[in-house]
Amino acid sequence: MRRYGIIGRPLGHSASPAHFAAKFAREGIDARYDAWELASVGELPALLAAHPDLRGLNVTIPYKRSVVALLDSLTPEAEAVGAVNCIRREADGRLTGHNTDIEGLRASLDRLLAGEEPGEALVLGTGGASQAVQYVLAERGIPFALVSRDPARGNYTYDALPADVVERCRLVVNATPVGMWPATEQAPRIPYAYVTPAHRLLDLVYNPPRTAFLDYGAQRGARTLGGEVMFAAQAEASWRFWGAAEQ
Repeated sequence: MRRYGIIGRPLGHSASPAHFAAKFAREGIDARYDAWELASVGELPALLAAHPDLRGLNVTIPYKRSVVALLDSLTPEAEAVGAVNCIRREADGRLTGHNTDIEGLRASLDRLLAGEEPGEALVLGTGGASQAVQYVLAERGIPFALVSRDPARGNYTYDALPADVVERCRLVVNATPVGMWPATEQAPRIPYAYVTPAHRLLDLVYNPPRTAFLDYGAQRGARTLGGEVMFAAQAEASWRFWGAAEQ
């Protein structure tokens, strides 16, 4: 039996174990997918040593960037983004990092924008998921500004985000875990009063499917999309990267 899994902390929100369990049962694949909450990313070598049959891992918050230092090589996409959400264990034991969030974001933006490219975007958050968002926006030629709790990492902080910036940036992407289960009543602190029907709001959070961030946007007439499209696309991209489909 082949083994795969996900590392991060916390993992109570993750749909990956259920997604892959259903996939393995549906397609008759002799494999299992486990969830490992690691107290620190430095526990990864011990996890790999304990499970020599482990072929691939997904990586989620808060380790998408810090795990890079433990890998032997990166794909060009992961190197460009500077964050990894998928690891393949090669036959010789070497670890290759990839970023399949990119494929998930491409699919999400195709669905949400439907060919109507915004003149400017606003990205909430500056972590590993945000880095993938920035990569895909740059790929599409969409200028963007960053909002961060840390003034040194973003163009704006949440406390000093000008209303006219929100009004001007017709695509707003929540690349933070704010609003994720179990804290589903929370939403990023932006001036939603300046969101209009011309806006498009994308939330990378998929649990719950409908977040407070999206609800606030919908109340203002904006078109919205949750993280389920991105989740499904990145999960299948991970499976392809692991090479498991051909084994």
